[in-house]
Amino acid sequence: MKTPLLLPLALAAFLLLSVNATTPKGYSVGDIAENFTLKNVDGEFVSLSDYQDAKGIIVIFTCNHCPFAQLYEQRIIELHKNFAPKGYPVVAINPNSPIVAPEDSYEKMQEHAKAKNYPFAYLFDEHQSVYPKFGATRTPHVFLLDETRAVRYIGAIDNNAEAPGPTTQRHVENAIHALMKGENPSPASTKSIGCTIKKAPKVVTPVPATPTPATQPASSAPVAERH
Repeated sequence: MKTPLLLPLALAAFLLLSVNATTPKGYSVGDIAENFTLKNVDGEFVSLSDYQDAKGIIVIFTCNHCPFAQLYEQRIIELHKNFAPKGYPVVAINPNSPIVAPEDSYEKMQEHAKAKNYPFAYLFDEHQSVYPKFGATRTPHVFLLDETRAVRYIGAIDNNAEAPGPTTQRHVENAIHALMKGENPSPASTKSIGCTIKKAPKVVTPVPATPTPATQPASSAPVAERH
């Protein structure tokens, strides 16, 4: 009969659809980014709502240790220097767990930002609650927001993870120029190239064993006296 074979396949398909339906995918182009508050390397807390006067925000998930993030580091600095005066500052966020990547600890972030003289906020997603909302998967991963905090571009900074050359397509710069002209960025999304975000391992809480009651000796039934 075909039924025994079809049943497991149908069940597997149902479970797969159920998992996909409940797995958050993060923001899509056009979605409004929620406000968040994270700790900056200067010890102060920074919120998205602090940038009320900004015409847009270049949110970049990046880190210390990733070779791709290091290759893009100067380009991120240049993005801020070039576009922050025009109303489009960079907000960098480290999404990695220092348990998995010790070089991305808060203390190491402070050292790195000072050594590189970061001109932008470098925030720590300590509880890893912000990057899943955005749907960031790699470092670096860019989300360009407009004046209403709608996501207008998602993806890579450019198409050259190595040193940029004359043929480099500068995706973020082009997207910002499009917004400044009142146009939609094209492309609105590209594939981000970088290291996967280092998720903190799940802490498994051991379930305490249920104590087994001590074996009690069987009590003897009273014997009625015979008179």
